[in-house]
Amino acid sequence: MASAAEFDRVFAALADATRRDIVRRAIAGEEGVAELADHYPMSFAAVQKHVAVLERAGLVTKQRIGRRKVVRTNVVGLHAAQRLLDRYEELWRGRVDRMTNLITDTRERTT
Repeated sequence: MASAAEFDRVFAALADATRRDIVRRAIAGEEGVAELADHYPMSFAAVQKHVAVLERAGLVTKQRIGRRKVVRTNVVGLHAAQRLLDRYEELWRGRVDRMTNLITDTRERTT
């Protein structure tokens, strides 16, 4: 089970639209950091920093292939984030179900 600090790193990394797009691109195919930089109106160094944040969060890996640094999705990291979101969804669905039952019970008693 991941720690609270690990979850904080994952969701802080995903809070940024550029980083979410980099993860999406890494899922769709392998691009080098230089190729990723071509997609954004920012410097190469800025894109490298975004990739580094995603690496620290465990969402992507970077591998040198020849002269390229290829960014790949870390499936294990994405699955950990998904499991946490699934737990939150389950928690909130249970709360909504309990509220619905409470409202239904109240209406039945008043009619």
